[in-house]
Amino acid sequence: MPRDYDEKRDFIRVEVDCDIHFKPQGVESEQIGRLSNLSGRGMMFIAAEEIPVDTPVEIRIAAEKQVTAPLHAMVRVVRMAKQRRGDGYEIGAIITSVFDENE
Repeated sequence: MPRDYDEKRDFIRVEVDCDIHFKPQGVESEQIGRLSNLSGRGMMFIAAEEIPVDTPVEIRIAAEKQVTAPLHAMVRVVRMAKQRRGDGYEIGAIITSVFDENE
């Protein structure tokens, strides 16, 4: 199926706006951020605090109004930047493994 735009990525990035629950490795408590986009290989979400590059992070995305399928996975941070507008941090991560729905 031909694309009507110039996409250089392997997977199309889909804009999303929903909560993401995440827990960086070495952190005891789960945190809540905001998922901005998602693709077949990765995601970008907003976190209140910095998460260093290469940090493994367990994430959970719950289906909100059936718009997003639930996802429980491990990701690895590949990019972190202070938001241009806002007090949070943009976290770019690649999906390294996906957990079974029962985990």
